[in-house]
Amino acid sequence: MPPIRVLVAKVGLDGHDRGVKIVARALRDAGMDVIYTGLHRTPEEVVAAAVQEDVDVIGVSLLSGAHMTLIPRIATLLREASAEAALVVGGVIPDEDVPALKAAGAADVVLQDTPPDEVVRRVREAAAGRAS
Repeated sequence: MPPIRVLVAKVGLDGHDRGVKIVARALRDAGMDVIYTGLHRTPEEVVAAAVQEDVDVIGVSLLSGAHMTLIPRIATLLREASAEAALVVGGVIPDEDVPALKAAGAADVVLQDTPPDEVVRRVREAAAGRAS
């Protein structure tokens, strides 16, 4: 079975990438193919890269507070592109925003204190949910 392909992205003006690099390493160590798009990506760039790379999961890391604008935009673009990648959101996100992000199209929302092994498990679940 081929490894799970994950695109990891930092969207918007958020310039902090230590956490996303830790997550990328944990996913790689768990045997996944990880593509990191770097800082300051637009939703359009993220979706285009996900389609081009044919990924199973898109992991978006946000600390900027713009998640309620950016995540629905990414989800809309994924639908418009008929992309089947599961969208997993992580970072500094208030608990009360989680239901709205899931309603907007996020398969899962991983909060900032989630241990790396739990992130790996949840990305695997998101990929499996996409396949079913």
